[in-house]
Amino acid sequence: MRQKHQNQLNLESDWLDFDHSKELQVISDLLDDNPTVAELVWQDLERAKLASCSRRGTTGLSADQVVRALIIKQLRQFSYRDLAFSIADSTTYRRFCRVGWGKPPSKSTLAECIKALRAETIERINRIFVVYAVDRKIERGVKSRADTTVVETNIHHPLDSNLLNDCVRTVTRCLRKGNKLGLEYAFPDRTRRAKRRSLAILNARRKEKRKPLYRDLIRVVEEVVSFAEGAVAAIDRAPASGDIFGDAGLAAVRKELLNYIPLARKVIDQTRRRVIGGETLPPSDKIVSIFEEHTDIIRKDHRDTYYGHKVCLTTGGSGLITDCQVLDGNPADSTLATQVIDRQIEILGKVPRQMAYDGGFTSRANLEAIKAKGVQDVAFSKARNLEICDMVKSTWVYKRLRAFRAGIEATISFLKRVFGLDRCTWRSLKSFKSYVWSSVLSFNLLLIARHQLS
Repeated sequence: MRQKHQNQLNLESDWLDFDHSKELQVISDLLDDNPTVAELVWQDLERAKLASCSRRGTTGLSADQVVRALIIKQLRQFSYRDLAFSIADSTTYRRFCRVGWGKPPSKSTLAECIKALRAETIERINRIFVVYAVDRKIERGVKSRADTTVVETNIHHPLDSNLLNDCVRTVTRCLRKGNKLGLEYAFPDRTRRAKRRSLAILNARRKEKRKPLYRDLIRVVEEVVSFAEGAVAAIDRAPASGDIFGDAGLAAVRKELLNYIPLARKVIDQTRRRVIGGETLPPSDKIVSIFEEHTDIIRKDHRDTYYGHKVCLTTGGSGLITDCQVLDGNPADSTLATQVIDRQIEILGKVPRQMAYDGGFTSRANLEAIKAKGVQDVAFSKARNLEICDMVKSTWVYKRLRAFRAGIEATISFLKRVFGLDRCTWRSLKSFKSYVWSSVLSFNLLLIARHQLS
């Protein structure tokens, strides 16, 4: 009989009858079936000595809760604020993350714990699930494909004028912070002048008009850098005040200044050489951001220029990403072909019978080296000067492998659209690698769940 009011609510909610909820249920069971995952995460959390987990007070989030929150964040591309709200608001996410009906974790706690996970740890976790998929016959490991893509860092377009302006405003902000913390050091504020010069450079139509503006902007940056060096010397001379928080704050300001001063000098040098001297610099000599100084300049297909890092992905016949490499610089694809095979042997414990590559990997030396490792059929999407009979046993096999290789483009597109692999929003090279591996891990867990549900 229908009631007028619901007098008592259930304390334990069941998994909902929705596709997303079913997938999370399977992923939850996968994590339970592999307890080594929580052990690896726990080691990283213990190593980080997080402020949210005191040995004398609160225990903080468990390792299992942290990895589950990370998976939700990458699956849904939540910000930390949205992640905290979703875990607090959604019964499904509460159940998946093993968060009870008490106070949910805050966004700062989630950020601190998730950022403590190293890329090496997430890579080891991914390998655990790749082996799990092979053991359950989801992935056979006999056929693989490889391709490269670029994951951009979270920076604006690197104009020299913008970089100089960034140097002025960032160093000035650090100096202001030092004054608020008790550092008695006077300096002029040049942020407005730097902004005006950078805007004037942007609006100037001819090089002749830009050069004097650049010279003045360079003088401004040099002046600000000299004041920053003076502030560092003043902090070193200042006696300890006895204020623990104040002294720690000044130490942090000093660390920031010592980080930005050499970067600002490098920006000044490259602007003088490029703009004033008309010199063409190689990508290795350029800096494109003072916030993400590790960013590489990637010229892809002789057309588009990207600012981030090149990533080499390897997937199997099931679509599972068996391996991922975050590369330094912009190495040619042809230099990566044999590395892909060596890493596949290390991860899967056997040599793939068939291997499909993008056209950039093509070379006769690569073909011979890959065949020597035991791969029977090797297909490059662009054969160039290679004969099909040298790569594979028949034209039919070559066409099948070439069509199979094209499937990795869909995987890359899915990673970029859904898992945020188009642009990394985490700061620093260490966090960049963790972000990439987090997206790969979340993708693989979702794919395994869908295979098991199908």
